[in-house]
Amino acid sequence: MAIRGLRGATTVKTNAQEDILKGTKELLGVLFENNDITVEDIASIFFSVTKDLDAVFPAKAAREMGLVHTPMLCLNEINVSDSVNFCIRILLHVNSEKKQSDFKPIYLNDAIKLRPEFASK
Repeated sequence: MAIRGLRGATTVKTNAQEDILKGTKELLGVLFENNDITVEDIASIFFSVTKDLDAVFPAKAAREMGLVHTPMLCLNEINVSDSVNFCIRILLHVNSEKKQSDFKPIYLNDAIKLRPEFASK
């Protein structure tokens, strides 16, 4: 079994705890569903948020989804002038027998601008 990396990103409407938790749960849910992975498959998660999001750690949403024993890290992104606002990015480390190329990155909402080729259908 190998550890594979899986990326995703979304944007939320405001810097409110409710929006950040809802957006993070939606993104994790779509990543899990589209890649046929479960909570038990996750080795660790890195979250990053743009400077305009500081109301809550996205990891709280993951904990509420059952990832209570998963190591997580939340980071602030550098302030780039053409960055997407209110953006949450995720890097999942997944224990899997799948090839890296079998995983489907997911980009939702305005985060689609970052990687249009990975826009969720």
